[in-house]
Amino acid sequence: VQLQASGGGLVQVGESLRLSCAASGRSLSNYVAAWFRQAPGKEREFVAAITQSSSTVYGDSVKGRFTIAREDAKNTMYLQMNSLKPEDTALYFCAVRNPSVTVIHRTARSYVSWGQGTLVTVSS
Repeated sequence: VQLQASGGGLVQVGESLRLSCAASGRSLSNYVAAWFRQAPGKEREFVAAITQSSSTVYGDSVKGRFTIAREDAKNTMYLQMNSLKPEDTALYFCAVRNPSVTVIHRTARSYVSWGQGTLVTVSS
């Protein structure tokens, strides 16, 4: 499966942004799919993930502010980000696990296919 992330941009503190991850080649609903982010000089951080049955898990730093969702008709995953903070500034990546896996994992090395990043900058 090929992944294409989009939707990043420059926003002010407290504003919202929605990222998209369009899949091609195979149905995204066959995979555990996740969003990660990486700020300059920091390790890649787990943001959120969704299983084939649409169960979701969130990183502690985004819980209650971000929502992950999947639209099967468009073969696309979304990350709705509300109440953005300067510390949310990062390059955001979408990724999927091996299709035989149905469990969410928070480590980046557990994901086998990655999209290119989309940059989110939150200005104060």
